[in-house]
Amino acid sequence: MTLADTPDVLAQLRSEWRRVGRSNEAREALERLRAQSPAEIPAFVVDLAGLVAALEPNGGLDRLHRARILAALLLGSRDPLVGRCLLQTLLPGIVSVARKLRFGEGIADSPRTFLADAVAEFAELLKDWAGEARPYAGPDLLGALRCRLRRKMLADKARRAELREVREQSTGDGGVGEDLAHRLAVAAAAGVTDVDLVYARCVLGHTASELAAAIGVSNGTLHRRLLVAAQPYVAVRS
Repeated sequence: MTLADTPDVLAQLRSEWRRVGRSNEAREALERLRAQSPAEIPAFVVDLAGLVAALEPNGGLDRLHRARILAALLLGSRDPLVGRCLLQTLLPGIVSVARKLRFGEGIADSPRTFLADAVAEFAELLKDWAGEARPYAGPDLLGALRCRLRRKMLADKARRAELREVREQSTGDGGVGEDLAHRLAVAAAAGVTDVDLVYARCVLGHTASELAAAIGVSNGTLHRRLLVAAQPYVAVRS
């Protein structure tokens, strides 16, 4: 897969933010945030897009003030727009984390796929941490994101090895290959969750990109579903 085959999640998020960040709802969310943390939100900021701009290195605030605003954003992030503002603010950091992990080289289908998964993982992390009081919210969030992604990369690497084993066995000459293909077909017909995807990938030879597009999910999501569904069929030789 090439970069051109994968949606540019950063461009999508920036385009969305241009629309959302200066909306009436964003101005109302800022006022709620200001009521929560009146000492931290600069008086010259009138909406969430303006707050993101103020948090840029050249936005006119010192590092300590920026850190306090990030802490305020996390504290108020049960408000979906405040959480979205925090994600937008930390997008460069998310990209930096993905870069340090080499964009999932050898595991992800492409850098963009890995980055999309990193953004989705960050969104889940925000849900888990919403409302927490963390003075170093920015570094804490990005550090936790890196740990989560590393754990997922290790798990995906192991599961992909299992999926390759299923594929090799299902395409073998007679014997085990035919038996495994039959077992997959029977399970798929019975409606066992996602085994139809394993059959399409390993027996029929459809690419991951084709399957992901057909069911409307990202490649990363598809791979995780394949890996989970394939586990019962690993090592059938034993």
